Amino acid sequence: MKNIRHSCLAVVLFVSLLLPVFSSAKTTEPELDSSRNKLIGYMLSKQLPVMHFSDKVMNDDLALAAFDLYLKQLDYQKRFLLQGDVDRLTAIAPSIDNNLLKGEIVLPDLGYTLLAARIREVEKMSKELLAGKFDYTRDESYETDPDKMKYAASISDLRERWKKILKAQIISRYLDFAEEREEEKDKEKKSDKELWEEAEEKIAKRNLNFFNRLDQETRQDHYDRFFNAITRAFDPHTNYMPPANKEDFDIHMRGSLEGIGALLREEDGYIKVVRIIPGSASARQGLLEAEDIILRVGQGADEPVEITDMRLRDAVRLIRGPKGSEVRLTVKKPDASKVVIPILRDVVQIEETFVKSTLLEGTDGKKVGYVVIPSFYRDFEKTRNGSDARNSTDDTRIAIESLKKEGISGLILDLRNNGGGSLMDAVDTTGLFVKVGPVVQVKNSYGSKRVLSDDDPGVTWDGPLLVLVNQFSASASEILAAALQDYGRAVIVGGAHTHGKGTVQTLVDMNDNIPLLHLKSYDDLGALKVTIQKFYRVNGESTQYKGVEPDIVLPSLFQHLESGEQYLDNSLPWDQVDSVAFTKLTASAFDLISLKEKSAKRVQADEGLQVIADEAKKATGRAKQTSLSVNLADMKTKREEADIAREKIGAHYMKYRHETKNGHGNEERDDSDKEDDKDNWKEEIKEDPYVNESLLILNDMRS
Repeated sequence: MKNIRHSCLAVVLFVSLLLPVFSSAKTTEPELDSSRNKLIGYMLSKQLPVMHFSDKVMNDDLALAAFDLYLKQLDYQKRFLLQGDVDRLTAIAPSIDNNLLKGEIVLPDLGYTLLAARIREVEKMSKELLAGKFDYTRDESYETDPDKMKYAASISDLRERWKKILKAQIISRYLDFAEEREEEKDKEKKSDKELWEEAEEKIAKRNLNFFNRLDQETRQDHYDRFFNAITRAFDPHTNYMPPANKEDFDIHMRGSLEGIGALLREEDGYIKVVRIIPGSASARQGLLEAEDIILRVGQGADEPVEITDMRLRDAVRLIRGPKGSEVRLTVKKPDASKVVIPILRDVVQIEETFVKSTLLEGTDGKKVGYVVIPSFYRDFEKTRNGSDARNSTDDTRIAIESLKKEGISGLILDLRNNGGGSLMDAVDTTGLFVKVGPVVQVKNSYGSKRVLSDDDPGVTWDGPLLVLVNQFSASASEILAAALQDYGRAVIVGGAHTHGKGTVQTLVDMNDNIPLLHLKSYDDLGALKVTIQKFYRVNGESTQYKGVEPDIVLPSLFQHLESGEQYLDNSLPWDQVDSVAFTKLTASAFDLISLKEKSAKRVQADEGLQVIADEAKKATGRAKQTSLSVNLADMKTKREEADIAREKIGAHYMKYRHETKNGHGNEERDDSDKEDDKDNWKEEIKEDPYVNESLLILNDMRS
């Protein structure tokens, strides 16, 4: 197989440096290549059972699992399809496997047709509802958990559901405006009537954008999601990637893209510049600015393409391009003047993905190093070509060496929210803290095992080490944390468990695996990310499903979230194999029992962590109350309770305070106010209760 790439990164649809938002245009659907789709379906049915780690085959069980996933992505919130529509689709489910094996595809066509018709009905219905009047004081509620809901039996039932949804959205928007009114100074304040009218107008406009976005979904989009449902029936990390998603995956892995370096959003049918990335091609050129509207995109001297009313992701494809190529943007300035701006594309570094470090002061006055690894990145294209490729291991080593020059006495390695990445870098980064030895075992579907080891006797940091994790730490970050825990090299601190992704994926270019019977030249078929192996710790236990259990467990704000491998459909089970020989470290040994006892006492006495623990319990209770009241008084009371909780947590947790101060999560918000995040994060961690407790634990480790 050609172009195969090993990765332990959960697939991320990452439109880098661009904000995904609603588009407001109706486009002509491109012609569907049915023979290409039949070939993709046939290849999935033949190749997945052979390549996948599990023993799953294309049969009725897998067909029903795929149908369940397909139905969820088709109308997960049950806002469009009627029960009768679902019954028609369900009748096809058992034949999915046989159809694919015969090169036939039926479900996405019917699903697309049914959904498109219902969307048109609901769009008309919602406009009628928004043109009418709502009783905001009436006591009524609706279920928000799709798993507890039933599909509407009739159009009238669906209308009633939408009436409550729209009413809730308007009340929420009104409360936003009312809060803003209270904060206004030296301005004539609007009346309640004006706020209600503004809220209704805002939701009507948002509703229009929502349906315009749905209208741009193509039949091919539905086919692509159907193919992905087939793959995910094998396990959650086996995916079909259309050509565009494959490009985004590559961008995320290497932490850079080739483009102009501008953050964009769609607004009222236009593509608007939110901000310019410092140091990027746009910043160096100097003419493109925030608030500019991009009207047309031209490739060098070629005829420019009009992008007004174009989907954001389609406009992005036109603006991106290889380093050194020229893109000409026809831009409308805020003063209504128009200008053509030529920009030579260049590599844009996505700084948020890269290793960062800073110096902290321990509780005993000694210096402590802090290094955060957001992901395990590596530019595999450069690696294959023999070029120097920026990677997380080298960046971590450089950060630690710099901190050592400052005379640090301990080190905090922050892997929170690290979703994984390059397996090579997980192993190599482990080697920065241990001399030599096995790091992880990898087993394939035939039962063969291989051990990935650190063979470099050099150690970058041999002093006290603490690793921070949470339930969003996954895959490669779990390998690193597990190895350091098994060796006794570090104390692992975090929530009850990490994510639990203990599988290896390989990326297969489908264009390189076309069966000989299909000699026709097709457009790009995309790629498959297939689970082919499973991880095991050096002690023999899998990191799959269970994740890594920290040595010291701290209260978590997110413990109520059902986040982790154990909550994903079709996830592979936990198991274990024989351990491999490794030498547990004794030179940097610590008394773990004593550390736990001291930390537990501090947590009980720490006001910030206790606030987090209390609010986490309340959040768990709220998460179970899925029926939403759409009464003004009730919604206002719940909002006030949420504000109080936010303020209590924010008083002890600067990062949380910044993340929640701009709204209640009911509206899209752009990130244009995050321009100073490069400096803010250093201040945020100084108020991070988890970092503060980590400093205390490190102090105990040194004493």
